[in-house]
Amino acid sequence: MHWQTEFPLHQDLIYLNHAAVAPWPTRTLCAVNQFAKENVEYGARNYPSWLTTENELRERLCKLINAPSVNDIALLKNTSEALSVIAYGIDWKAGDNLIISDQEFPSNRIVWESLSRFGVEVKVAALKVSDSPEDAIIHLIDNRTRLISISSVQYATGLRMDCVALGEACQQRDLLFCIDAIQSIGAGPFDVQAYHADFVVADGHKWMLGPEGLALFYTSQKARKLLSIQQFGWHMVKNRGDYDRLSWEPADNAQRFECGSPNMLGAHALNASLSLLEEVGVKEVARLIDEKVDYLIKQLQQLPEIHLISDLRPQRRSGIVTFKHSSIAAQQLHQQLLAANIVCACRGGGIRFSPHFYTSIDKLSTALDFIRRLSGPIVSS
Repeated sequence: MHWQTEFPLHQDLIYLNHAAVAPWPTRTLCAVNQFAKENVEYGARNYPSWLTTENELRERLCKLINAPSVNDIALLKNTSEALSVIAYGIDWKAGDNLIISDQEFPSNRIVWESLSRFGVEVKVAALKVSDSPEDAIIHLIDNRTRLISISSVQYATGLRMDCVALGEACQQRDLLFCIDAIQSIGAGPFDVQAYHADFVVADGHKWMLGPEGLALFYTSQKARKLLSIQQFGWHMVKNRGDYDRLSWEPADNAQRFECGSPNMLGAHALNASLSLLEEVGVKEVARLIDEKVDYLIKQLQQLPEIHLISDLRPQRRSGIVTFKHSSIAAQQLHQQLLAANIVCACRGGGIRFSPHFYTSIDKLSTALDFIRRLSGPIVSS
């Protein structure tokens, strides 16, 4: 397939860290080089064409998450900024509470804990207490709960959450539903409408194959009106570009949360990366990732000294496979893997592998052979 030429990674490298920071496709390199060349030679003479690219990016993101309108899409710096816009935009009252899980990345924990100064309680659901992580979350809801904020896929274990069930629970109880989708978007279909999501946040540098420094921020039309604006500037107003106007009011759409100059370099890069995912198709991307994950799980299960941490139920799988070695500490094994040019992460008490759709089975096999040599021969039963 033509997309196989899009990732000319060093031949000795095995890249299994897309849940952290992904390599760029070749077309993204070309887009960045072209943008830089244009800046060097012409400055901002062609700024209108840059805006066209930025609008293309919004449209691609809108389609990627099945948002009702491109007006629901804002471009912020990162997931943490988007979560902060939500946390400090809600009119909290002392005694209010919100619910997260005990497996969240710090971005989706610290910002909520910071609200303690306003008397807001953070309830933490233990996801391993039952077969249904969603039940553990829903069980914590009471009459002072205002919001549930959850990662669609947990970063350390790869646990896939049932966002439909959580969204319906929030809708029935008139709660706000926030999804940190950084480990989902770009790895397969994502549907904000099916999830009844009020807010969705996701950096572009993981499964979307883009650069750091640019993030999707989705707000539903209804939820957007509930957020007070905490950042102000020339870019977030109606009549943007009319610099002599002394009166102003925030834009009606999601761009009201974009206070200043956009990250045009990042927009050109992420737009190029998403064009590749569009060409492959998100369903095909998901199928190919699942193929790699299934291969990893089956092979790792054959190694007697390997214990899989990730939930193996098909509906709970994602692009993340986390495991640990019975006799080698996770940090030590991680260093050995890196020394062998197997790029992965140490997360959740184990080793996290996160291949993308283009990762070859041959590369996975080589990584597994390295672990197999560390683990010793397989003992027949």
